[in-house]
Amino acid sequence: MATLRKPSSKPSEIPQEAKSEDRKSSTVEDPPLAPPKLGIILPAAAAFFLPFFYLVFFHYQIDPDLRRSIAINAAMSFAAFIVAVRMIPVAARYVLRRNLFGYDINKKGTPQGAIKVPESLGIVIGFVYLVIAILFQHFNFTSDSNWLVEYNAALASICFMILLGFVDDVLDVPWRVKLLLPSFATLPLLMAYAGHTTIIIPKPLIQYVGAAVLDLGWIYKLYMGMLAVFCTNSINIHAGLNGLEIGQTVVISAAVLFHNVMQISASTDPEYQQAHAFSLYLVFPLLTTSLALLSYNWYPSSVFVGDTYTYFAGMTLAVVGILGHFSETLLLFFLPQVLNFLYSCPQLFKIIPCPRHRLPRFDPQTGLLTGTKDGTLVNLFLRLFGRCTEKTLCIKLLIFQALSCLLCFWLRHLLAGWYK
Repeated sequence: MATLRKPSSKPSEIPQEAKSEDRKSSTVEDPPLAPPKLGIILPAAAAFFLPFFYLVFFHYQIDPDLRRSIAINAAMSFAAFIVAVRMIPVAARYVLRRNLFGYDINKKGTPQGAIKVPESLGIVIGFVYLVIAILFQHFNFTSDSNWLVEYNAALASICFMILLGFVDDVLDVPWRVKLLLPSFATLPLLMAYAGHTTIIIPKPLIQYVGAAVLDLGWIYKLYMGMLAVFCTNSINIHAGLNGLEIGQTVVISAAVLFHNVMQISASTDPEYQQAHAFSLYLVFPLLTTSLALLSYNWYPSSVFVGDTYTYFAGMTLAVVGILGHFSETLLLFFLPQVLNFLYSCPQLFKIIPCPRHRLPRFDPQTGLLTGTKDGTLVNLFLRLFGRCTEKTLCIKLLIFQALSCLLCFWLRHLLAGWYK
């Protein structure tokens, strides 16, 4: 996503009659939203879901009740995909009427660069996600379930983050405030967290620490809050291309799903299995609703996701990593985001000048992007591999994201039994 926003007019400046006429003319003049690119999304989704369901229902020995819950969650998540695909065009018309739109900077100087693109459509995905996640409680949790409190606390944090993200989209808050927003959103989760606060010391370090397990107490909760801050902001700053924000979320969510199923099958500890099942229940609807939004946001994008989506996606992934107790693995899945953040630090902390949009330069004559000196992975890829189109660059970055996730699985396999 690369936008140049147009501020909305103050309500007091427009007579009520003019507002009514404006709404009528918007209905007539607003161009119809381009249809979703399901021809691209559905085959890519099938390439993931077919092996995933094979592992769940045929390859791995999983408890029948747990398998039933996964099937219900999957069915509800696919329903969320259909609902989201239908709701996005409706919501796009409403946000356009309220002047919540942007212009695609990476297409400036071309006819596409002059089109009003609806902004902040992540609010639709967040709404559908929350409804599905809340309804799922009816099928999986009883009133006395030990996981119910943490499940609702997780949803409260995600809901809080969606609200703060939408506020950011509307008010355009400064960066120093953006860094603090996830800290407030994690409060429901941190206050309700009743899990362990211990960490397993890597075997090579036990002789130096003097214990195999270390209880961190409140420091562990501080770490959880910092992880949420990193996940939300790291997705938000690794952006600037059609499909990149959602694409990276889809790849990470797919990796988390595979990781959860593999860990469920590898353990006989019911508590450990439930922790990973808990993570799976939250990340499955994130993946399907994100695919729905990606069908509209893929190049050339007909909607923009806004900070609402990036904050929502980052918080959801942080929550599943925290409550699933695999935060180290999650950070490995976030390797491109970690590299992008470290590379961006000099500009983020004002050591060197930081422009509002750290985007590549677009040449309207050739349609190619050229990397600038700004510290982002997007610009670094262009400088390393040469100029290319926006779509090609996004695909390269998503391949790098997928390779990073595969590297994580390989490292876990390589270090199993030696590291922990």
